[in-house]
Parts: sequence; C-alpha cells; structure tokens
Amino acid sequence: MAERDRHWSRIAVELSRDCPPSATAYAVGAVIVDPAGRELARGRSRESGPHEHAEEVALSRLAPGTDLRGATLYSSLEPCSSRRSRPRTCTELVIAAGIRRVVMVLREPPVFVRCEGVALLRRAGVQVVELPELAEQVRSINAAVLRGQ
Repeated sequence: MAERDRHWSRIAVELSRDCPPSATAYAVGAVIVDPAGRELARGRSRESGPHEHAEEVALSRLAPGTDLRGATLYSSLEPCSSRRSRPRTCTELVIAAGIRRVVMVLREPPVFVRCEGVALLRRAGVQVVELPELAEQVRSINAAVLRGQ
C-alpha cells in the first residue's frame, strides 16, 4: 500500500502544478482511486472557476451512485474545513461521499484559516495517512501563498 500511496500522491502533486496561479489560494491536486488501484476521478484547484477546490472537482466527476467503499482520496493538501465560497467544505464532501481513507501530503498551513480537516476526518472514522516526504514539493508549488510562513 505504501508504494501505491506514494504513486497516487505524486500524481496529486503534479496536478497541483497545473492550477491557475493565485496569491490568495492554494494550488491543490486530488485523485480518487478505487480499492483495485484504478483511478475514478481527478481534479485540481480553480480548474474551471476561481473558487473550485481539487477535492470537490474530483468528487463532482464521479458517476452518480459510484460505490466509494474502499476508495482512497489522494490530495496534495489537507482537505479544507472552513470555506467562504461554498456551503460545504471539502472535508464535509469527503465524509458525505463515504470515502473512508484519505492520503495527503501536507497539512494546510495557517495562512488563511486554522484548518481542522485531519481532526474532523478522523472523528468521522476516516483513516488519514500523511506523506510528508513529498511536502517540500507542495510548499514549492505554493510558494507565492506561503511567503512569510
């Protein structure tokens, strides 16, 4: 599982490189993978609109009724737990979708808000795995936002 987690997490990080630049929002990539290791959907921040988050884009691309039992969401950054631009956070969307495992590279730095995504996911029974060995890439991609951190 560790090698699969690194593989898909690297893809999420690479997706984040293609996000439209912003000094006021993170560049994030996300991939949803089924238990057999097949990609179900992917997304990146601001893909077709300025307020889109990677996890919400990936979740919106799933066919209605997709069985997510055993699926894993890979994200380059901790799913958000606070949001002004939408009624539901990415953490809420992940929990509501029934995803029981999230692999992420970097916890959200406290630039805009104090993110509690990991804690909320774990409280909901979601397994959260962190891959800090890729964190420097995520920080580099988000350098414009992280200046002063």
